[in-house]
Amino acid sequence: MEPGDVMAVEAQVQQLQAEITRLQAEKADWQNQVQQAQTQLQQVLPSALRELEERKQKLQISIEQLERRQERIQKEMRSTFAGTSQDIAVRVQGFKDYLRGALQDLVASVEELPLLPAPPSAPVVAPEPTPSLRPTKAAPLKLAAETYADQVEVIEECLEQYRSQPDYYGPAWQLRRTFEPVQEERVRRWFLEQGGRGALRSLGSRLQNILVTAAVISILRQLYDIDLRVLVLANSPERLGEWRRGLQDCLGITRSDFGAEGGILLFEAAEALAQKADRLEREDLVPLIVMDEGDGTVPVGLLQFPLWLTFAPDPKKMRQRLAEDDEFDFKLF
Repeated sequence: MEPGDVMAVEAQVQQLQAEITRLQAEKADWQNQVQQAQTQLQQVLPSALRELEERKQKLQISIEQLERRQERIQKEMRSTFAGTSQDIAVRVQGFKDYLRGALQDLVASVEELPLLPAPPSAPVVAPEPTPSLRPTKAAPLKLAAETYADQVEVIEECLEQYRSQPDYYGPAWQLRRTFEPVQEERVRRWFLEQGGRGALRSLGSRLQNILVTAAVISILRQLYDIDLRVLVLANSPERLGEWRRGLQDCLGITRSDFGAEGGILLFEAAEALAQKADRLEREDLVPLIVMDEGDGTVPVGLLQFPLWLTFAPDPKKMRQRLAEDDEFDFKLF
């Protein structure tokens, strides 16, 4: 072999050794990178597992919340349906009571009609009274009407809203029940003709009377806000319980709104109610006295206050009751 060939072979050997050294260094570098990747993976994997576990728990909590919300919505739907059914039943009963009262009034009117015309009598010319002595009946009515003359627009807006756009889920102290024209007429008369004091013809049931009272209270709350205090008088705990439940249902209030610190107080004795109303007036508050239909009597001591409402029984029912009492007294005699 010639010297030139030997040198070429040695050069190739050196190149191969350099290549081997480079490959070994590259291999070591790759092994180092793989080891680092494994180390990082071992560090990241538990963290990723924890994150996945947390997400799983959050999803489970969300599912449970959605399930509870679904149950609540279903319960509200069932209760709303029940409330709507009850409201329909109340409206039907109210219409029946109204129709019965209208028929009774019609019968009473027919009974009072004269069957024969009265004989003509000679015309009597009455002397013309002097202006200073002429009696006028319009003055008291005018004074009563003027009591809420400045609030007519507010009262009419409230009545229109209650009748045409009832809000069954409105704020507390706002009427939450269906309002019929016959009930609207009672409330309008009490405000605009009677000046916020006087008796209204009973609608035939305590529930309907409570609904009318609730509308009155709702409007007065618009006018007097939190200064209004409602004092309810009934002659038995059972009737007071009916008033409490009825006002809660119609006005969306709770039991905490009843009592000395609330807006509504319940009484069985007129004397205690009058004393409380007097104290409220001295405190610059506005007492509204509401009297249950009861036996048709009104305690005289309560007529001194500016705002009071009671319900007069049907005249025909009163005649029947008096006749029954007379018959009972006659039997005793």
